[in-house]
Amino acid sequence: MKTTPSSSLLPFAFVLLMSLHSIASADAQENFLQCLLQNSVNSTTSISKVIYTQNNSSYSSILDFTIQNRRFLTAATPKPQVIVKPLQVSHIQSVIFCSQLHGMQVRVRSGGHDYEGLSYISHVPYVVIDLINLRAISIDVEKKTAWIQAGATIGELYHKIADTSGTLGFPAGVCPSVGVGGHFSGGGYGILLRKYGLAADHVVDAHLVDVKGRLLDRKSMGEDLFWAIRGGGGASFGVIVAWKVELVTVPSTVTVCSSLRSLKQNLTRLVHRWQFVADKFDEDLITGVFVSSVNASTGGNRTVIASFESVFLGGVDGVIPLMQKSFPELGLVEKECTETSWVRAVLHHARFPIEASLDVLLNRSPVTKRFYKAKSDYVREPMPEIAFEGIFELFKEKEGGNAEIMLVPYGGKMSEIPESAIPFPHRAGNIYKMSPVVYWYEEGSQTAERHINWIRKLHSFLTPFVSKNPRASYINYRDIDIGANKIRGYTSYKQASIWGRKYFRNNFDRLVVVKTMVDPHNFFRNEQSIPSLSSWRKQKDD
Repeated sequence: MKTTPSSSLLPFAFVLLMSLHSIASADAQENFLQCLLQNSVNSTTSISKVIYTQNNSSYSSILDFTIQNRRFLTAATPKPQVIVKPLQVSHIQSVIFCSQLHGMQVRVRSGGHDYEGLSYISHVPYVVIDLINLRAISIDVEKKTAWIQAGATIGELYHKIADTSGTLGFPAGVCPSVGVGGHFSGGGYGILLRKYGLAADHVVDAHLVDVKGRLLDRKSMGEDLFWAIRGGGGASFGVIVAWKVELVTVPSTVTVCSSLRSLKQNLTRLVHRWQFVADKFDEDLITGVFVSSVNASTGGNRTVIASFESVFLGGVDGVIPLMQKSFPELGLVEKECTETSWVRAVLHHARFPIEASLDVLLNRSPVTKRFYKAKSDYVREPMPEIAFEGIFELFKEKEGGNAEIMLVPYGGKMSEIPESAIPFPHRAGNIYKMSPVVYWYEEGSQTAERHINWIRKLHSFLTPFVSKNPRASYINYRDIDIGANKIRGYTSYKQASIWGRKYFRNNFDRLVVVKTMVDPHNFFRNEQSIPSLSSWRKQKDD
């Protein structure tokens, strides 16, 4: 085949274009770094001490340290041009100013648990603000309040509370390495859900750096923005630096019960029956269900088991009569229960030995990191037994071998709080939340695709049985499959509504209004950030 002069020049032109792009990118990064140094002269600690580029020997270890999902620990995963680990607010202000000046996106990482990696991944040039150094916690026992910097973890908060008081607690999650910055901003729930609601329901003040670099508190940011960051995902509106929360009262004795049941013990009927009673229990009692598959004792096949996990705010002599009255089918007996403290009940649900040292709460990175993909759904009408039979059959498949489903009952306090009180809308009318997750340990894109397809198949199977119009999801269990913004350019209100209404229902509209007011040019953005109407109008005008 004869080569024409123009076609022979194409490879050279491509290489030249890429070289020019690399030079431009390097220049932009250098200009950004110079901007940071020039705009932090008034800081008590030089920002140069907390800047890490890809040429820095500790860059990779810092980036990887709190990445919880191995799906995003690959060579192909986009990496930030710069990581900044601020020691003070002025460092964050400098990053926001310089990022806007030099065209860098910002990602903010608290604990690294974003299910889709959006707190530390972008497909355009970007900088990660890693809040790990901003993790101070101060507790006022008399006023029952706490200030918690956004880089602290739930475990660090619980450890501090337990050190301070035996009768105070907080209604956040049970995974100790989750950062409070993202957790509270998406809602946050745990074993006190039915008694006290969400973590975000107990936020009474906050410190946030906005797009203009101003450090705002509740009074200066105004009630609209304060409403938005408590359940609407804080990363859309600025950088949350700290939360002030009201602590809650817990009894000195808390009882945890674990009741393991198998298919041979009428598991399908038990889970089916659980749906009719779990959201109607006394609010001092929460009984969740954790479904998984194990190797059968014979034949080498898989079978399904479920653990009915109960937490009761009181002694064992109180929980047994409650369960016998409302859920006698489970057959709960006293030997399945242990009296302990609230914080050790958290340990139990985090799958630590109940007698373990509380210092395990301080570990920010898990010993074993896994690949995983998760989904979430809300159930408003009891599912028929045939639905659970179908779920259990899927769990017997090879890809379901390391999968779990968590069924978390609502009711209690969750039914008393209006769905518009904060952006998190999933309140009265929801019987329970369903959260399936599939794990795997083998590397490779084909293995990942096989497991992700499995959980998508499960999600599709559940369609007739879960909430509709929209099919609701939980923002803290982020799922890009339900819709995403454009990676580049502007995203319309209509396009963002596809995923936005699933997370926020009717609260999405108010979130868009607040976003347009506080960040009109959509600087704080990612694949599932709240869009600004101003930026959409600008695109149309252009």
